[in-house]
Amino acid sequence: MGTRYRHADVLVVGAGPVGLATAWEVARRGRTVHVLEQFDVGHDKGSSAGLERQWRIQYSQEQWARLALRTLPLWRELESASGRELVHATGSLWFGRTGVATSEGEIGAAAAVLDRLDVPFEWLTAADIERRFGFAGLPADHEGFHQKDGGVIDVRGTLEALTELALRAGATVTEHVTVHAVEPDGTGVTVRTSLGDHRADTVVIAAGAFADTLLGLLGRPLDLHVFRMVSAYFAPRTPAFDLPTWYAFLEPEEPGINGSFYGFGRNPWTGSGLVRAAPDTELPSTATGSSRVDAAGIERLRRTESWVRDHLPGLVPKFTGASTCLAALPADPGRQFFLGSLHGQVPYGERVVVQSAGWAFKFVPSFGRLCAELALGLDGETHTGADGALVPGAVSW
Repeated sequence: MGTRYRHADVLVVGAGPVGLATAWEVARRGRTVHVLEQFDVGHDKGSSAGLERQWRIQYSQEQWARLALRTLPLWRELESASGRELVHATGSLWFGRTGVATSEGEIGAAAAVLDRLDVPFEWLTAADIERRFGFAGLPADHEGFHQKDGGVIDVRGTLEALTELALRAGATVTEHVTVHAVEPDGTGVTVRTSLGDHRADTVVIAAGAFADTLLGLLGRPLDLHVFRMVSAYFAPRTPAFDLPTWYAFLEPEEPGINGSFYGFGRNPWTGSGLVRAAPDTELPSTATGSSRVDAAGIERLRRTESWVRDHLPGLVPKFTGASTCLAALPADPGRQFFLGSLHGQVPYGERVVVQSAGWAFKFVPSFGRLCAELALGLDGETHTGADGALVPGAVSW
């Protein structure tokens, strides 16, 4: 008896934000798309855990700032289609010592990019930052800028909106399914799972930090650096106290450990009243699906309490809750993310599109559209360059 397949034009592995955005883009073009998810849609075991992500335009590299500017209209399109606000303009504040480079970039270089792109911002001294935003005890040589269009992205709202829109457009989603094999051939791709076999013209693997497991089945694992980050939640001392999203560029206190901190103001959509602050440090992890805050994470949160006590007097300096999030970056620091097909990497690799790694949530609508265009063989306006940036021209891995 022959194997019976469920067939779709495009099969998406991973129901995170990029996977769901891809499914919506495929389905609203009138093509069939099915999404497979190993956990629940909206789970907190991967890179989309937590309530919010920072939205910002400023980058030390101009191509990323340009991509943020191109992505904002796509967020507005998503908001219009779903009927809910997802990107909230609460402002973005960067400060510290110019010249200190972190995973976020460098203050002076980012300001120069904003200048070149005619994006307005206000340069501030340490005294300005303390007076206007409630920080205290900053060294006199700290400075930075406030960009009014920055803010915060509603993570849960985005996942719910994309799920609803994808399903409404005709996509289907299966949860709690494990992929055992991905087998591209001359006419399509067979995906063998714990719930049966699937057949599609192309496959999009949008599994974040879990992508290596799937690509290992093809003999083409990614070179991923997988880690966890922890955040603490603090209560304001007064109902009036609030903050923009912020990032403090600080020298490391210990070799190899990022000494910077970042945070958010009051969450605009939950009304909880708490604010989030976190160390920008990496905790060792593997893509196992565990979301536990371990002893190393607690130690980082105690460091955050100490920094809040010294520099944010408007907050009660004892955290009331904590969260953790799995993250993955390319091990090569010259890469920002992986996005492209496996053309030339494995036989019939043009039928397998991959998006993984990087600080990508702010680019979800752009990445979903690009993955859909690659999967459907369309000529989009932008494709992926060798350095991981979206540039006009050809696709490369």
